[in-house]
Amino acid sequence: MTCAATPVTLRADAPAGASAGEPAPAPDSGIAVNGVTVTYRSGVSALRDATFAIPTGTITALVGVNGSGKSTLFKAIMGFLRTARGSITVLGRPVEAALKANLVAYVPQAEEVDWSFPVLVEDVVMMGRYGRMNMLRIPRAADRAAVADALDRVGMTEFRRRQIGELSGGQKKRVFLARALAQDARVILLDEPFTGVDVKTEEAIIALLRNLREEGRVMLVSTHNLGSVPDFCDRTVLLRNTVLAYGPTSQVFTQANLERAFGGVLRHFPLGGTDPAGQQAVGVITDDERPFVVYGEGTAGERAERPR
Repeated sequence: MTCAATPVTLRADAPAGASAGEPAPAPDSGIAVNGVTVTYRSGVSALRDATFAIPTGTITALVGVNGSGKSTLFKAIMGFLRTARGSITVLGRPVEAALKANLVAYVPQAEEVDWSFPVLVEDVVMMGRYGRMNMLRIPRAADRAAVADALDRVGMTEFRRRQIGELSGGQKKRVFLARALAQDARVILLDEPFTGVDVKTEEAIIALLRNLREEGRVMLVSTHNLGSVPDFCDRTVLLRNTVLAYGPTSQVFTQANLERAFGGVLRHFPLGGTDPAGQQAVGVITDDERPFVVYGEGTAGERAERPR
């Protein structure tokens, strides 16, 4: 059963390019990854000598082809995989300490969830409070209030008593975002949050992420949706089994860097015209999911600031 489409609104109010080889900043950054290598039991290194840093109060895109190490990096930050070399700190703390303090939340891909499991929307969101409950996991008034507020922020209050499996793809994404909010996580990892959602839901999720950025939180967003990255991500990390480049999106999200990260996967189409000033050739780059416009040899991010 799939719920009928409803208008998506997220509440706005709420309480409170460096090169890959450079050393990460001081440990007060949001996420600092220093020379990290992750090797599986098979001996294959899915991530090699990765280094980057993300400050607090930012939205960062994690961009790369399938198999480039994005999921491996997320698992390492979540403590599911040990690093063979290097270190990861979250808000200046080792991963284990950050997880114990409930500072990190994860918004999964749809494929990682068993939607047939019978659980209510409000119960999924309440799972974000488990780390703050006693061993019996009996919700207190503060827990119920946090769940209600989180559902309100993502516009899902009216679905709180609905089975999670009955929701649309976009509604499910919003429920897991609500779980992260109920947890009061300061660092949120989002794995392909725009896959399977409509345009209104994508815009609503982006609006919420911007509000969370204003609260000083850190969002690391794994995405194939290259077209939207310059519009809402302050920073970008380009990954291809190591970090190729990281830093402000306006500096990192260049045609040359993207071609290094994606190789032959990206396609470039010259449009045969120039920008409004008549000075730079206009082209389109696409990963076959969403195209974006580039001007001359400039960055893809410039397109958001130029007349269309």
